[in-house]
Amino acid sequence: MVQSSVLGFPRIGVLRDLKKANEAYWGGKISQSDLLAEGKRLRLAHWKIQRDAGVDIIPSNDFAFYDHVLDHIQLFNAVPERYTSQKLDALDTYFAMGRGHQKGGVDVPALEMVKWFDSNYHYVKPTLQDNQTFSLAKDPKPVREFLEAKEAGFQTRPVLLGPVSFLALGKADRGSSVNPISLLDKLVPVYVELLKQLKEAGAETVQIDEPVLVFDLSPEVKAAFKPAYEAISALGSAAPSIIIATYFGDIVHNFDVLPAFSKLHGLHVDLKRNPEQLDAVLKQLGPKQILSAGVVDGRNIWKNNFAKSIEVVQTAIKALGEERVIVATSSSLLHTPHTLASEKKLPAEVYEWFSFATEKCREVAILAKAVTDPKSVQAELDANAATMKSRADSTRTNDPKVKERQSKVTPEMHDRKSPFDARYAQQKTHLKLPLFPTTTIGSFPQTSEIRVQRNKFTKGEITEQQYDEFIKKEIDYAIQVQDELDLDVYVHGEPERNDMVQYFGERLEGYVFTTHAWVQSYGSRCVRPPIIVGDISRPAPMTVKESKYAASVSKKPMKGMLTGPVTCLRWSFPRDDVHQSVQCQQLALALRDEVVDLEKNGIYVIQVDEPALREGLPLRKGSERDAYLKWAVDSFKLATAGVEDSTQIHSHFCYSEFQDFFHAIAALDADVLSIENSKSDAKLLKVFVDEAYPRHIGPGVYDIHSPRVPAEEEFKQRIQEMLQYLRPDQLWINPDCGLKTRQWDEVKGALSKMVAAAKYFREQYADKA
Repeated sequence: MVQSSVLGFPRIGVLRDLKKANEAYWGGKISQSDLLAEGKRLRLAHWKIQRDAGVDIIPSNDFAFYDHVLDHIQLFNAVPERYTSQKLDALDTYFAMGRGHQKGGVDVPALEMVKWFDSNYHYVKPTLQDNQTFSLAKDPKPVREFLEAKEAGFQTRPVLLGPVSFLALGKADRGSSVNPISLLDKLVPVYVELLKQLKEAGAETVQIDEPVLVFDLSPEVKAAFKPAYEAISALGSAAPSIIIATYFGDIVHNFDVLPAFSKLHGLHVDLKRNPEQLDAVLKQLGPKQILSAGVVDGRNIWKNNFAKSIEVVQTAIKALGEERVIVATSSSLLHTPHTLASEKKLPAEVYEWFSFATEKCREVAILAKAVTDPKSVQAELDANAATMKSRADSTRTNDPKVKERQSKVTPEMHDRKSPFDARYAQQKTHLKLPLFPTTTIGSFPQTSEIRVQRNKFTKGEITEQQYDEFIKKEIDYAIQVQDELDLDVYVHGEPERNDMVQYFGERLEGYVFTTHAWVQSYGSRCVRPPIIVGDISRPAPMTVKESKYAASVSKKPMKGMLTGPVTCLRWSFPRDDVHQSVQCQQLALALRDEVVDLEKNGIYVIQVDEPALREGLPLRKGSERDAYLKWAVDSFKLATAGVEDSTQIHSHFCYSEFQDFFHAIAALDADVLSIENSKSDAKLLKVFVDEAYPRHIGPGVYDIHSPRVPAEEEFKQRIQEMLQYLRPDQLWINPDCGLKTRQWDEVKGALSKMVAAAKYFREQYADKA
């Protein structure tokens, strides 16, 4: 009989329970035992949800207080010495690695955090030493949580990040030169011991995730699979059955690795992202191996098309037989909201189109029954078919005026009027900026008072005029702080904005919004992505009122802040019935109107953020990546090219891992780039030298994800490192990212030191101004 499986369930709870508990613990409002108890409550609740939905194979060890990769760092005792030397307890050491720690005489920054493949989830990067050793933690978490589930009556399948992926996703620590994959022979024995303990605890099957199999792998990483899985296979009956899980892409290009798994129980592949790999994968399986068919989307919120999924699963059954096929989510459901049942305000029509994590559990269970006993779920199949037809026929999805405007886009609309040198000559005169200009990325702290007033306005408890007056006061305060800090380019602080994508989506046609559809981005940071359901247009200006007011009360240039078209697309749940390039161009046209309106209203520095540009990059090189970069770059340029030469266009990018698509960054033709860089080595900036990048750059000089306030000397050291690769007249000084999650005392402390460091170098290089 075909079984159903979920690869992982969201951790945060139906009402962001984990976020609230973590932040209460960090703030000293609850004890560590209270936090641990809340974690257990959530795990038990999530296992019950899946069992009640009819899921046959339920995961454990998919829960994490901060990040699942960080869990493995601690599980393998791969914690850098700078954390272990602080003598914090295990949980506080864990959080120190995730978010930094600056309390009680302990001052350590967080480990580097980067995007999990092409998702908006961030993982903590394993950071390894030249003399690295590994050992299994006492009372290992996967065993502990399996036994916790077992005691509560749940037989679960523990989830582990595989040894090759763990190392391949890691990096050498500063001052170390170790190639992480060379540490495999030290790490594999730890996995062997862990698998033995799981078997002894009663685990029948373990899911080992090796997601790097969707990448173009180096020969060294490819070669690592054979010794790793020979050692695991050699355990035989001393280990549980092993399912190797891949997701977010196809694995056809890495079929030469599959012999390493030949003695293992089976393989999971993502047939939602890459359904075309099915036939080839079926031919590669051993005579007894099972296929876990990922047909329910773990990354998006659209209801599954049962008819299409059944066709895919039946193809697998025809080749393998029912006993060798599992119906599964394509990936962990970590990337989807908790439950659709929490949404009380969605339009009835579109409500029927969606499926969140809880509902997806039911979908895999229905599909598993549908391929063996369709009559038992005939009512569900009929209802699903009706929903598919309703969405396809809906007038909500199509706007002829938007399509007509898109048809009139010309190549010339993507280019600024003049090359950068000519533009910058005008900007320098117009904006009167000093050497090493200082600015921030855009947002200032979203205080509890801001959230209270926004909530009151949303509920109709205060008038629009009252809310506008409150926002003006917040803008006034943000400008006062910037006056005191003596920054060079101001921002209005974005007190009126809830989220950098949601805010714009709420002002565009073609979107719908949820109330409780939160998704974890990193740690306790959760986002509520808007949903694109139809063609997109801008009915009215979105940011002009606040930016115009801010400019009117500012003595320095005021920067207008917009979220770019690629990021608006990537950080929404996009349509799955229209190519993403079409949706992105529609967003670009809407933003183009906003950029032009800002300039008309006296905003001559405009930042169009594209932190998701790297995230959206297809995971493999080739035609798909080339096509993506073409339409992504064109969309940014279409959004920004309508202004005069004297208006300066900025853009912000998260992370500096862009060496492999630097030509696209350059092609954006932004006057100033700011990049998240503080936890990366400054040598990553070498690409700007190698490519003779002519425009201006603001590599982040401190980590805004951490509450830690660096010393002024740290800022000077970072700037000095950057000057090894960037010209003084090219360098801007700014934080890593927006400051909305920080407290005002942290912001003022850090920015005052940042400005002081910039002024120090301004004096040192005064003759080059």
